[in-house]
Amino acid sequence: MQGGENLNVVAKLIDGAISTVSPQRALKRSLARQTLEVMNSGYSNYGASSNKKSMKGWLYSGGSSREDIEDNLPILRQRCRDLYMGVPIGTGATKTMRTNIIGRGLMLKPTVDKDALNITAETAQGLEKQILREWALWAESPDCDMARMDNFYELQQLAFLNWLMSGDVLVMLPVKPRQQQPYDLRIQLIEADRLSSPNDIDTFDNRIIAGVEVDDNGEVVAYHFSKHHPLSYSNILMVWQRVEAYGEKTGRRNVLHLMNRERIDQRRGVPFLAPVIEDVKQLGRYTDAELVATVVSGFFAVFIEKENDTEGVAIGGVIPKNEQVDSEDESSIELSPGAILDLKEGEKANAINPGRPNANFGGFVEAICKQIGSALELPYELLMKRFDSSYSASRAALEEAWKMFKMYRTWMVNDFCQPIYEEWLAEAVAKGRIKAPGFFTDPIRRKAYCKSQWNGPARGILNPVQEVTAAKERVENGFSTRSAETMEMTGGDFHSNCDQLLNEEKRLKEVRDIAENKQE
Repeated sequence: MQGGENLNVVAKLIDGAISTVSPQRALKRSLARQTLEVMNSGYSNYGASSNKKSMKGWLYSGGSSREDIEDNLPILRQRCRDLYMGVPIGTGATKTMRTNIIGRGLMLKPTVDKDALNITAETAQGLEKQILREWALWAESPDCDMARMDNFYELQQLAFLNWLMSGDVLVMLPVKPRQQQPYDLRIQLIEADRLSSPNDIDTFDNRIIAGVEVDDNGEVVAYHFSKHHPLSYSNILMVWQRVEAYGEKTGRRNVLHLMNRERIDQRRGVPFLAPVIEDVKQLGRYTDAELVATVVSGFFAVFIEKENDTEGVAIGGVIPKNEQVDSEDESSIELSPGAILDLKEGEKANAINPGRPNANFGGFVEAICKQIGSALELPYELLMKRFDSSYSASRAALEEAWKMFKMYRTWMVNDFCQPIYEEWLAEAVAKGRIKAPGFFTDPIRRKAYCKSQWNGPARGILNPVQEVTAAKERVENGFSTRSAETMEMTGGDFHSNCDQLLNEEKRLKEVRDIAENKQE
């Protein structure tokens, strides 16, 4: 402290002397010192420093969500799809998300709010069973799909997988009657690329960006879709159709936009693999190079060196023309396992040992995969399907992963499953197939009728005995319920299980009675 104070005193003396001789120079020194004090405060000493050597080489730039995200989406989408189709780590990460979050599909469980509707528990239970029967008639049939190819649960898988690869998915809910199907609601999935600005030109006033149109308040009012996929080879004239986000008279949602926002004012989603594109691609290249080097090192070839040039085929022959990889290239020299190749006079073959397999390959790949998994919120154990550590470590990895899985599952329910279910239920009530008084007149009653749960794949069990015992303890101490534990552990429904067990016990008792009567 004393040294700093002495320096300040000396500096003041120097400034005083300079101000006597040259007042203008003294003023410049004072302004420079004040500017330096401002610059060297807070983040300017650390992450915002422009003086540190470690920061001077950092090239950076930034913009709004339009410059940072929407303008880069076409490249991001195509690269992420390429990683999904060609790099095992990219494929594995994407499918792991799809399988654990959606799996066989998120299953509907109506939970009618009996208190809001002022009905008995028995009446509510009967209504829920009726809703499930009607729902199965529509959701378990391909008729719910506009393309008539997938049922509702398969459409969930398709929509979520496309969201992972493309960053967003568009869903339209048109009406189209079909024979032997009492419901006319259809689900039409639209790939992200088709949502684009007319003539691929965003407006200067930011009203239409990447096909999403907003009003003066920033509310999304319409979507612009191209007639066909912009990357297809179709010769059909490209035209765009404007679809309003909500019906003008009914307020019905015409378009469901599945996306996760990272920035305020963001209008399009970012593909799941976007933050790790470079790492995954480089790891794929490294893996391919190691694989080729290992294959080459597995070839055992003998080169015959001669003193005089002779004609004819070498001992052992050469690789057959139809087995050559690059038979069209006359200058191509190929090896095969156990090949014996002839050399001309004066030629020598130098052996090259690639040192494969590489002993450091596994450790390096593991380190990179851990970083990739951290960025994607996928623990390394789950990303690589490798549970070779302790039970506690594996359990902790699954717990961390399921925090993320539940978050995305809730998002999928809120943005896809529940809105479609509410549209279907409105049609069922309007057609009189389900009795729901007050559904269209009272928003509270409508919400009470639409209340539901969506159950998906259960969390994996590493040690069934320990985890079942822990579940029993939670229920007995009031920390959880049997319904919650049944859903968490098996993905089933406790009440349905009870009904099934009751029927099984009844059937088992009948079988035992028959057996006892025969013995008598």
